Amino acid sequence: MTKTKKSSNLMTYAGTFGALLILCIVLSIASPNFFKYSNLMSVLKQTSFNALVSTGMLLCLITAGIDLSVGANATFCACLCGMLVQKGITSNSIVLLIVAIVAGTFIGWVNGMMSTRLHQPHPFVSTLGMKNVLWGAALIVTGSQMVSFSGINGVMWLGSATVGGFPISFIVVLVIYVIMHILLTRTSLGRSIYCCGGNPEAARLSGINSANVLTFCYALSGFMAALAGIVSIGRSGICNGANANQPYDTDAIAACIIGGASFMGGKGTMIGTMLGALIIAVLRNGFSLLSVSAAVQNLVLGLVIIGAVLLDVTRERMEARARRLATK
Repeated sequence: MTKTKKSSNLMTYAGTFGALLILCIVLSIASPNFFKYSNLMSVLKQTSFNALVSTGMLLCLITAGIDLSVGANATFCACLCGMLVQKGITSNSIVLLIVAIVAGTFIGWVNGMMSTRLHQPHPFVSTLGMKNVLWGAALIVTGSQMVSFSGINGVMWLGSATVGGFPISFIVVLVIYVIMHILLTRTSLGRSIYCCGGNPEAARLSGINSANVLTFCYALSGFMAALAGIVSIGRSGICNGANANQPYDTDAIAACIIGGASFMGGKGTMIGTMLGALIIAVLRNGFSLLSVSAAVQNLVLGLVIIGAVLLDVTRERMEARARRLATK
């Protein structure tokens, strides 16, 4: 990583962390309950789900793609486990976890294959279609009913267990983020991922198999979505197919873009994405504490996403201008 890129990343981290700090201060003034230990742990639990789906989303964004099916994939994996419990097929925790992870990874692999081998014009279209497919499938497999996982502690453990009140799910997220950070910054695969998104022609000339790299990224996105689905079961104790239409994908996109990723590809870090996920979680927690109506929540989050896109565009223009000046 060049000194210029390191400097740019540090500036992004500082700006994102500053925004998070200001948001926390404002909410602590607006609600005396914000800085209570129980509420802060609740924020971390909320962060866990979005941080996991944002991991997959980040990989896709780095390759100049997108995965709009991450939230629906997470819900479908949870509902698939719910169907096995509902119909009395099995309530074995290990089997349910394996089914969820295999299903989520397979769906991600299919997304990758559609984007590469079938030469879809852009993953936006294919993954949006997959989102709707999974939404319908989640409702079908559960008969449009909520399914309880009461008593199946092995499945619920990841999303519900705590150590001194600190959520296990967030500890798992931190471990995953460290591993992913090493993958992206210290391995040839990580460099290939950045190269495929930042300079596809250079990737081709370097002999990088872009199709395989992209397929890997989408399969890993599906794997992360499955883990998020398992976490959601532990948080609520149920699965609900209707949740497949929740704006989980937009939350993930916002977290990645706020954290420094770009729709143009070739950019994004795990540290920045974590900070972005924390901002989204704090914002949603603040809405809950202040009893903000759903209409206002949607309005504000919509503005946040628009702001994130404008930030991305502005950042790209500034960097392009700096490159032009450097060549003169």
